[in-house]
Amino acid sequence: MSDIIQLLPDSVANQIAAGEVVQRPASAVKELLENAIDAGANKIQLILKDAGKALIQVIDNGCGMSVTDARMCFERHATSKVRKAEDLFAIRTMGFRGEAMASIAAIAQIEMKTRRHEDELGTMVQIEGSEVTNQEPVATSVGTSISVKNLFYNTPARRNFLKSTSAEMRHVLDEFQRISLSNPAIAFSLHHDGVEIHRLPASGMKQRIVHLFGNNYNQRLIPVEEETSIINIKGFIGKPEFAKKTRGEQFFFVNNRYIKDAYLNHAVSKSYEDLLPDDHFPMYVLFIEIDPAKIDVNVHPTKTEIKYLDEKSIYAILHSAVKRSIGRFNISPTIDFDQETGFSGMITHKAPEEIVPPSISFNPNFNPFAADKPSKESAPTFPRAGGGTSRDASAAILPSTKGWGALYEVANHADTAQQAAIELPEVAVPDDSLEPVQKQLMQLHGRYIISQIKSGLMLIDQQAAHERILYERFSKQLDDHKGASQHSLFPQTVTLSPNDFELAKSLLEEIKSLGFEVREFGKNTLIIEGIPVDLVNNNGNETRLFEQLIEGFKSSQQELKLSRRDALARSMAKNSAIKSGAVLGQQEMNTLIEQLFACQTPNFSISGKPVIQTIGLTELDKKFDK
Repeated sequence: MSDIIQLLPDSVANQIAAGEVVQRPASAVKELLENAIDAGANKIQLILKDAGKALIQVIDNGCGMSVTDARMCFERHATSKVRKAEDLFAIRTMGFRGEAMASIAAIAQIEMKTRRHEDELGTMVQIEGSEVTNQEPVATSVGTSISVKNLFYNTPARRNFLKSTSAEMRHVLDEFQRISLSNPAIAFSLHHDGVEIHRLPASGMKQRIVHLFGNNYNQRLIPVEEETSIINIKGFIGKPEFAKKTRGEQFFFVNNRYIKDAYLNHAVSKSYEDLLPDDHFPMYVLFIEIDPAKIDVNVHPTKTEIKYLDEKSIYAILHSAVKRSIGRFNISPTIDFDQETGFSGMITHKAPEEIVPPSISFNPNFNPFAADKPSKESAPTFPRAGGGTSRDASAAILPSTKGWGALYEVANHADTAQQAAIELPEVAVPDDSLEPVQKQLMQLHGRYIISQIKSGLMLIDQQAAHERILYERFSKQLDDHKGASQHSLFPQTVTLSPNDFELAKSLLEEIKSLGFEVREFGKNTLIIEGIPVDLVNNNGNETRLFEQLIEGFKSSQQELKLSRRDALARSMAKNSAIKSGAVLGQQEMNTLIEQLFACQTPNFSISGKPVIQTIGLTELDKKFDK
């Protein structure tokens, strides 16, 4: 029997390796941008077509490459950053594995032009599927320009797994944000299909955050800085009132490398304990400087996971630093009265001899049961403003005692009026066991509606009930594409982050089906000209409502993996429904119950929890030992 084990051809091995390194266009963008940073560039341009599926071009003004290096960089395990095994524990560069360029060249068509400062001519290399098709001298500027065309052209099965253009673009924007945040001293620009998405000048960290996420972030940031013998921490955290229901604005950088670490994220989240609801996540951009010998970054090809020698110490220092910053800027409540300034303006300091005790003047002969016109001798005296007393003032302020009995007439009819106010017509329900009798509706703590039924008592969660009603209504509108809209008297503009703007553009048709009138209005900006008729009483806060709609959609898709239709209807229902604590009138409660029992599934909320609970008379009797 002949031997069956053999070495794979390099082209096949590179395609297998590319499956780990290059999962989508964003992966290639990350590797190319990191190479440009390692080349010492201070200006980097990223140009995309079709979210990187057709073209990814990165242009930098770094050190460039020689003729030999230009050819060698596409070989597997070829790198300029590691020479021996010990170098793995002193890594300061972004790349070091020597796999990225070979992996990208195995699944795309590449054209690279590069020139060093000391060379008069540069080099152009063209590669298709790991094979060099052309290499020649060329006139080009100092630095490197790499064009990656038709990603996954020779692996069609992998290309078919790519998402829509808007979805892939959001992944690219995520990588671009992470790299540009970690390198604020480098100028970046991003163009997609001929449209400029970002132009970021070299700046400080706070300015870079504002340029990426919007001017409104300028007032949301709290600086963090801590230096210890183990690690140094610096960066910014967000104020609690601006926390969001979805993740996406949490950034950790270890030695300027973006990482994902749930353990360290817990340290930050714990610092916001008692300041945020459980389903909200604070924004932070934190940089950790640590000795490279105390970490291992060679854990995964994407290099987003790191192992630490002393995780617990890093956790404690990070938690303490964030907690101290929150307290230093008076974000969290304090009981240290030395720091309170609310009472400082209420105390006036005087010398002891200037303090005079108050005095009261009165007439000991005053008789309140005397005649209607009291005598001068019995009239009370009142102090004048300038000193002395006045007897005539009493006649002007004495009230008339006539008609006092009319004040109590309303009491004779109070019980009857109150009884008439809560008598309501019957509400029809589909289940015979819940058929109501002549009953009274009552609201409990602004959260539950209590109704009498034949078998006992029925409790309805008013918020869950309204969410169910709105969810089925919005789902029908999305299916029929017939959402009624109310035009706004004053259209409002909403500026979103680039990621959210791309998401909103992809959802415009569905959003219009709900009744919104929305159109693009400049860079990362939409103008809201109309809102659904059901939401006309939102106090003119269309911008906030729209932002919550996008946040809720992202949350539903991330956590529950719902379809676009369900995620959008769910988000709209949650943000539009009445909240716990809202006081409802009798007619409002009556209408809510009628609409609930008209739903297809009235018994369960959109999150699968019960909406209606019944307590039978037998159960009540047991509680009273009957």
